[in-house]
Amino acid sequence: MSDLVLRGGVVLGPQGPVTADVLISEGRIVEVGNDLDAVTVIDCKGSLVGPGFVDIHVHFREPGQEWKEDIESGSKAAAAGGFTAVVAMANTEPATDSGHLARYVRERGGEVGLIDVVPAGAITLGRKGEHLAHLDELWRAGVRLFSDDGDAVQDAGLLRLAMEYISDLGGTVAQHAEDLGLSRYGHMHEGAVSSRLGMRGIPAAAEETIVARDISLVELTGATYHVQHVSTAGTVELVRTAKGRGLPVTAEAAPHHLALDHTEIEKMDSAYKMYPPLRTPEDVSAVADALRDGTIDAVATDHAPHAAFEKDVPFEEAPRGVIGLETSAAVVQTFVGLDPVTLFERMAIAPARIAGLDEHGRWLEPGVVANVVVFSPGTQWTPERFASRSENSPFRGRTLTGRVVATVHNGVVTYRWE
Repeated sequence: MSDLVLRGGVVLGPQGPVTADVLISEGRIVEVGNDLDAVTVIDCKGSLVGPGFVDIHVHFREPGQEWKEDIESGSKAAAAGGFTAVVAMANTEPATDSGHLARYVRERGGEVGLIDVVPAGAITLGRKGEHLAHLDELWRAGVRLFSDDGDAVQDAGLLRLAMEYISDLGGTVAQHAEDLGLSRYGHMHEGAVSSRLGMRGIPAAAEETIVARDISLVELTGATYHVQHVSTAGTVELVRTAKGRGLPVTAEAAPHHLALDHTEIEKMDSAYKMYPPLRTPEDVSAVADALRDGTIDAVATDHAPHAAFEKDVPFEEAPRGVIGLETSAAVVQTFVGLDPVTLFERMAIAPARIAGLDEHGRWLEPGVVANVVVFSPGTQWTPERFASRSENSPFRGRTLTGRVVATVHNGVVTYRWE
């Protein structure tokens, strides 16, 4: 492994941003200083150099649906987006509900070697919401975040048992908040636009009732709880109140919920179909403000690839979900505009902490593992093609500001924009 210098960027270290070089050797940061040299040098002038981004919510589809995405193509997309670690959701086929499946996901990610692929574990067997998954096995296989993502655990009694069990283990319960009684048969946000289009909608209450219920269960059990893909102003207030009461609650927002609203559905383009759906402009503003002030801890893409033939159907018939890894930082930079420290807090530091990833989300200083991203905040570009196997992006063809220049995983350059 040859030495590497990241030269002349604004380095995000424990004492804040400073213009410097970063010397990397044997997989670790050796020195942060001036006039450093190595065999390989990357010019980082005008760029931020900070901890590699961490995404705690992706769908890599392997095993079972590799035509949409597999761990190799997903890892390439993640590296191109500046990520050095991701948490892969359990809604594979079969679901990741036992130890051997979690080990497969982790080991396959290691074979590809571009990023760390960390498995989430299902809360219930087969994600069917009827019986608890093999939680002990999953824990021994290294799972620290448990979710039936793609579905909410509808049975409050079963979720209580899961919270108690996972709390004893030391893990985190993450919830895809969707009350099926309110969301079933819906395709977009329930509101003025759905009424105008004559399309069955999903009210904000479908998300908020589950989050309110779950926060009550957090009080009852003491479990660490994470709200996935927050999309409404009401959910923001529930999370803010829970945190104000000292409850162990964290939350994430997806880039599309920070940037786009339900008026996009008037295009009838299935690239804008996702769950939770795009909400009102007021919801978008509330979610973005919550990311700024820390009520929402992290950005997480909910990267959900689908093949072109699956999405190229009438809107109501299309599967839900959009890709987001390669555009995530650019969307946040373009539509939210965080300062450098807060950007890395929300995209690296906090998500690594939530996922329990000690070698990621570390401010750059000598001795830490070299999981690093170089991000040019002022570069404009227009995404047209993707490293992902799928191209179902609502940001395709849209000019964005902010571009990943290079990604370094364990001291090795895994992506470089030329």
